[in-house]
Amino acid sequence: MSKSVLRTWIASVSALLCMIMTLAAPSYGQDAAVEPIPIAVAEFDYRDTSGEVRDQQAEHAARLVAFTRTIRADLEQSGRYRIVPLICPEASCTAGRADPEELLASARKAGARLLLFGGIQKMSTLVQFGKAVVIDLEADKSIFERLLTFRGDSDDAWRHAEKFLVREFLSQDLQM
Repeated sequence: MSKSVLRTWIASVSALLCMIMTLAAPSYGQDAAVEPIPIAVAEFDYRDTSGEVRDQQAEHAARLVAFTRTIRADLEQSGRYRIVPLICPEASCTAGRADPEELLASARKAGARLLLFGGIQKMSTLVQFGKAVVIDLEADKSIFERLLTFRGDSDDAWRHAEKFLVREFLSQDLQM
């Protein structure tokens, strides 16, 4: 092998090794890609104790579905969480209707690290209260709880409450 061919070969191998090492080296000052945390979001419970004459069950059911669906979408869109489907064998997947142990087991079986659940109660024509809880399924403890109050019983009022809840949850520095 001639010296010029050997130099060309060494230069090519050196360039290739530099390129490989550059690609494999950690990028300091940049966060490594963090895997989204798998979270199951149970359907929320709803109770109307306002005593209003008009039957609003269908409206409340639709708003409750939209509320939970939007929570899931907003958490997924944040990039910090990956929604896993929650399948409950007997009752619906709400904390108020499912056996608590079954709900936790369903979330674990789905591969969730966290379980978010809650409920809303309409107290009067204008006032609704809610509570949301997040359980860390590995640590077996509550890591987030929020009480919500919102005024009104309109799509806008429900959307505002959902955005507040998601914003509050995302603002937490949960050490996972």
